[in-house]
Amino acid sequence: MTLDLDMPARHRPEMSGSMSRTTGNLPPCPVIRTPRLTLRPHVLSDAEAITASLCDFDVARMLLRVPQPYHPGDARDWLETEANGDTAWNAAITGKGGAHIGVVSIERQQNAWHLGYWLNRQAWGRGIMSEAAWALIDAFFRERPDSTVRSGVFADNTASLKVQAKLGFTISGISDVYVPARGATVNRIETHLTRDAFTPARS
Repeated sequence: MTLDLDMPARHRPEMSGSMSRTTGNLPPCPVIRTPRLTLRPHVLSDAEAITASLCDFDVARMLLRVPQPYHPGDARDWLETEANGDTAWNAAITGKGGAHIGVVSIERQQNAWHLGYWLNRQAWGRGIMSEAAWALIDAFFRERPDSTVRSGVFADNTASLKVQAKLGFTISGISDVYVPARGATVNRIETHLTRDAFTPARS
């Protein structure tokens, strides 16, 4: 299925494809187009770009489950086993020319839906993650309107916290988590978002 979105937008475009609202599964990850980006399902050829991005410690240090160093085999394993499962939308963020520049995902974990994301360093500071996250969340809430999306931000990641605030997330608590890339335990600000609180992202 393919969606074309104008950003920012309050109009909700039609979404075609099978629905799975009564189970813990989602239909296949949609292709979503915004003015600057295309979000799409991953393919095995994305491994090189993923590896290049996640080898950057400044990217990996803000992620909960990414080891350092990060190897091509790590990317291939993720693509083969997790990237396109039926309990997650792991969307590749692609820019002009189709270059893979990051990931935005909504996945089922411990009976709750969780938002995760990362962006190649070269794409930072341009509002790209706000645009990508808004687009995927919008599609998800049209699929699962009664759901709550949970997420979390490390306490020293102010840029990510600003992205979530623009989208309408609110803080629900603080936890201590172990971060493999840092080899240390850090504070994580826990957040959540309902459909009623969801707002269009502004760059």
